[in-house]
Parts: sequence; structure tokens; C-alpha cells
Amino acid sequence: MIFNRLRTRRPVPTGACPYGHTAPPAGTPSTGGPSAGGPSAGAPATRTAPAAAPTAAPAVFTDPRQATGFVRQFHQERPGAGGPGPRLRQVLDEIDRTGTYEHTPEELAFGARLAWRNAARCIGRLYWRSLVVRDLRHLSAADDIAEQCFEHLRLATNEGRIRPVVSVFAPDRPGRPAPRILNQQLVRYAGHPAPGGGWTGDPAGAQLAARARDLGWKCGEEPFEVLPLLVQERAGARPEWYEVPDDAALEVRLSHPDHGWFAELGLRWYAVPAISDMTLEIGGVRYPTAPFNGWYMGTEIGARNLADADRYNLLAEVAGRLGLDTSSERTLWRDRTLVELNVAVLHSFQEAGVTMADHHTESERFLKHIAQEKRLGRPTPADWSWIVPPVSGGLTPVYHRYYDPVDPALRPAFLARAPW
Repeated sequence: MIFNRLRTRRPVPTGACPYGHTAPPAGTPSTGGPSAGGPSAGAPATRTAPAAAPTAAPAVFTDPRQATGFVRQFHQERPGAGGPGPRLRQVLDEIDRTGTYEHTPEELAFGARLAWRNAARCIGRLYWRSLVVRDLRHLSAADDIAEQCFEHLRLATNEGRIRPVVSVFAPDRPGRPAPRILNQQLVRYAGHPAPGGGWTGDPAGAQLAARARDLGWKCGEEPFEVLPLLVQERAGARPEWYEVPDDAALEVRLSHPDHGWFAELGLRWYAVPAISDMTLEIGGVRYPTAPFNGWYMGTEIGARNLADADRYNLLAEVAGRLGLDTSSERTLWRDRTLVELNVAVLHSFQEAGVTMADHHTESERFLKHIAQEKRLGRPTPADWSWIVPPVSGGLTPVYHRYYDPVDPALRPAFLARAPW
């Protein structure tokens, strides 16, 4: 989902910027005037200085079209905000002077919630209005970012009653890219190549684990070892790493309601899926450090994280414990094992009092969301391949229908983050 961002410039009249601002920016050096020592020896007593070169307007970093579109939408969907005219003039003037502009706290919260509403791959958008938006734009130091990421996890965990939260740190500014979190998620498990082939832990966490080791992290090479948080303040700088505190990373030990041996496998999973490697773009302003979370749908863990061949790859081991015939695909041993893995995940989170949705219930909720949006005259873009769950897709109501097309230019949005 990496989309090209328009960086066009509004035309500026010769000799003045729009809206009547004729003075150059503060601190602009004068050019062409007489030397500090006055007229040189033998020169006429009066002398005309050459005309000053026109002051160049700052390069436009934020596309004014995106900014104006967002401001209009903000005022349209929030009637109490009044007409957009004064705010539009303010925003365009700020872009002319600085190349970008600053959202009000209300615009930031509205834009972050819209980014969730626009997320075509998310089935859980019914509750987009409930997103807790933490305005941390004043923070750009690695220590502060790490501290607030851990506080994000505590707030989102909420003693197991998971809350959707986004923490928005400093935006990219002209000539000043904001810091980045290098982790894909605030909590994720490390992966380590095992001697003789195979893996210990999660192969998806191998690259970050190797980088953290190079930075000095001491790992134990355990199957479920939480990766440190890596924060990079600027391009090319050495990242700082931070151990995730135990009280910030709630984990659920997995068991099965019918098979006592399942707990002996020692499996567990973390409670809060907080994505941390995407850019939040609102009205042309990009926030590359904006970790956000909802809550898990069981199939994400039971049918993907624990089952995929390039992740924990547990199907064969669990099938053996279940006593299934794995000699032929026609026995459907994979399908039967996958169902039992998902039973274990849903059971375990429920026993631990941690919020989790099952794919049947979440599918019904998504259709309710579509109906609500339709009543408001809004489309609901959706990527079918992501909305349909990876277990028993044909048994869910989201399978047997078409969806509004996905517009890659739709904003606000959470976008795949481009490299530095």
C-alpha cells in the first residue's frame, strides 16, 4: 500500500505570496546593499543599491489540495465546527509560509478515526468512533517515544478489556523527517535460526532480532521472547533499543477446553496487536510514528501466526498430538487441526478475560458497519481477500457479496511506510 504522494506547488504571484503577504520571511538576508563600511574611497557620495533579488517561497511539502479536501470534510461531518472558509484561509496561508501546516487537536482526532474508517483491509471498523487518540506531536526524542509507547500498551490493555488506541508523535516537516519505530508491532516475538535448520521463535521477528543483537540486546533465544522496541531519531542514526516492561506486554497462555496436553506445548500470545510501522496521513500531513491497535480476531493467531509455514508452523505437531492421520491430504488433517488451534485461542483469551472476537461475530458486525455507512450516504471500501476470514470463510456472511472498490488515493489513511 505504498502510494505516491503529490507534491505540487500552488503558483505564487511574482513579488508577493498570496493573501497579501509581501514581506520576506523573518531572518531573510538582504542582498545587493552597500557594504558595511559605506561608500568606497573616490566613489560618488550617493549610490543606488542594486534591486534585491526576489525572496523564494518555501517548497511546498504538503499538498494544498489534500489539506483543503480534509478541512472541508472535517467541517462537513462536524456541523458544529461551522463553515470551513476561515480555516481554509489559515491552512493555505500556513502552507505558503512554511511548506506545511499543523492540525488542531480536534482535526487530528477526527483524521485518525477516519483513517480507521477508511482501512479497506480491516473487518473491525464498526467501532471507528471509539478510537482513543493520544496527541503526542510535541515528542520526538527516542526516550520519550519509547516511554509513551509502553504507556500506550498499558492504556490499550486496560486489564484485558482492550481499547482501540492510536498514539500520534511528531510529523514529518520540510527538511526534518520525524523519528521512526523500526518494529512492525510494539509487541512481537523474536526469531532465531536453529542449528541444523528450522527456527526458534517467530521467523517474522528474525530480522529485527538480528539488528537488536547488533545494537547490544542480549537475547535468550526462547520460542516466545518479546523483542525490544527500536526507535531511530533520524535517517542513518544508530537506533536506540528498549526492553518492553513486563507490565506493558500482557500475554495469554494457551490451553484447550478438551485436551489437557495442549497447555504442555507452552504456547502463548500477546494481548494487544499494536501496528507501529505505518504512516498516518491526514490532509497531506504525514505522521510516520503513529502506533495503533484494535483487538485480535482469533483467526489472526490460530489460523495465521501459529499455523503458517513461515511463522510458528505448528500444524504437524498439534496434529500428531491429536492422533490424526497425516499420511494424505485427503484426511483433511490440516483443516481439523486448524479448527482445534482456533478453539484453543478463543478459549484461552476468554478464560484470561482478554477481549477477542471470533470470525463469525466479527463478520456480522462488519455488515452492520456497512449498513450504517450506507444510511449516511458513504461507501465502505473493502479488500475482499482481507475481509473474508482464513477459516470457514464460506460460512461467514462477508463471503457471499461484493464490496465498494478500494480507492488508493482515499485519505486520511494508514499507509505502508516508505524507507528513509
